[in-house]
Amino acid sequence: TIALAVLGVSLLEFQQWIILEGTHPPYRMASLPWLRFILGGLMFGIGMTLASGCGNKTLIRIGGGNLKSIFVFLVCGFFAYLMTQTVFYEVIFDSWLSPWTVNFSLFGYGNQTLGELIFGPAGFSGNNFFLGTLFALALGIWVFYSSDFRTQYSLIFSSAVMGLGVVGGWYVTSGPMGRSWQEAAQWMDQPPLGVGAQSFTFINPMGESLVYLQSGFNGLLLSFGVCATAGVVAGSFLSALVYRTFHFEWFPSLKDFINHMIGAALMGIGGVLGMGCTIGQAITGTSTMSAGSITVFISILFGSSVTMKTRYYLLFYEDEANLPKALLASLVDFRILPKSFRRLDPI
Repeated sequence: TIALAVLGVSLLEFQQWIILEGTHPPYRMASLPWLRFILGGLMFGIGMTLASGCGNKTLIRIGGGNLKSIFVFLVCGFFAYLMTQTVFYEVIFDSWLSPWTVNFSLFGYGNQTLGELIFGPAGFSGNNFFLGTLFALALGIWVFYSSDFRTQYSLIFSSAVMGLGVVGGWYVTSGPMGRSWQEAAQWMDQPPLGVGAQSFTFINPMGESLVYLQSGFNGLLLSFGVCATAGVVAGSFLSALVYRTFHFEWFPSLKDFINHMIGAALMGIGGVLGMGCTIGQAITGTSTMSAGSITVFISILFGSSVTMKTRYYLLFYEDEANLPKALLASLVDFRILPKSFRRLDPI
């Protein structure tokens, strides 16, 4: 998915079929709030593990009849709304996160793409296409090196569809039709929400979807993200009907409910701090060759991996383990802490 998205976007931009300026969110801005991105990625990774899936997975599960995911959607969307539409971010995070931002423009760089950072401001015009092609080919070779993956035809097909979907989103919003859309919006007395170059991302659009519903379906609030959110739910619902997998699911215990709500809150906050999710940054953002997107992606992976390992320790040792012991053991396993911190035998 990532390889195809990177290759497709790099090619379209090199041919000037799309113009990735002023993207939503600003993947290529000259400043890199690295601490904010790392914190957001970690929070999102932890949250999506506790909530049984990322934002996109939540929407898919809603379409399949999972009632738990409706609560996750509401809580995640609510916290995304708090982060973007109120002073919540400014009061809680801005004062201590903003000072850690690196402004590349002070060093002569125009943006934070890998092509710009590696080859410099005076690099050749196709630097992102060159790096993107190499990155996509290397990633593709690594993935298809696995004989097991090569036989998973349905997985290959679905991955290709997702990658092409991200490329298609960029083309629709920043290609010829998208630029006409942006120009028309500039002349409107009340331009619609979120006009600009963008592709699939789901955390902030969850908050936008709640605002859209609360407004009584105000057409000016019907953004690309809101449409994409509804589209994923609808597509999942149709798929569940076709394959007869639709079934209702509820929380089996109060503990499970609390875990999901904590996870949803962490996803909503972390997704806004990191300006994206496993789709919005890991695929859509990475397709722009943004250094920030890769930072968030790695942080999400690490946060999720440590959380899964910690929960595994808690499950395996049951009453013998507590959260601090399980977390320390997980961090030792990932070689973040020395072995002297271990309080549980490795599993």
